[in-house]
Amino acid sequence: MAQGFLYSNSLNYRMASTDHALIFFAHGARDPQWAAPFDQIRGRVAAALPEVPVRLAFLELMQPSLAAAVDALAAQGVERVTLVPLFLAQGGHLKEDLPALLEAIGQQHPALRFRLTPPIGEVETILAAIADWAESEYRAVFG
Repeated sequence: MAQGFLYSNSLNYRMASTDHALIFFAHGARDPQWAAPFDQIRGRVAAALPEVPVRLAFLELMQPSLAAAVDALAAQGVERVTLVPLFLAQGGHLKEDLPALLEAIGQQHPALRFRLTPPIGEVETILAAIADWAESEYRAVFG
């Protein structure tokens, strides 16, 4: 793993200045509209944390790449990044591709520190919200 890589189970700390940033990391797709929900999430967090640079980056097929997003943030003086994978489960992309990307990025920016959250599908409040929504949709039709 890249030096400075830290895995954490929560987002329960306050980022106080622009030396911290948050990057949402998604797969990417050929259809530009695919990214709209992820950009809405990014926008909500950016509005809630106006002092924090909040970015959206992609593994493939869309821009910016994770490396490009990190390069831009490092050029702005960011020293620490919280990375939030917008993946429902840990498949090969999170188990293999992401560590390799972070290793390469760490070599380009050795002073930069990453905090990796669990993928969204491993966060209990998100799973509960999806289950509640599905139940509500069912009950709206079938009572």
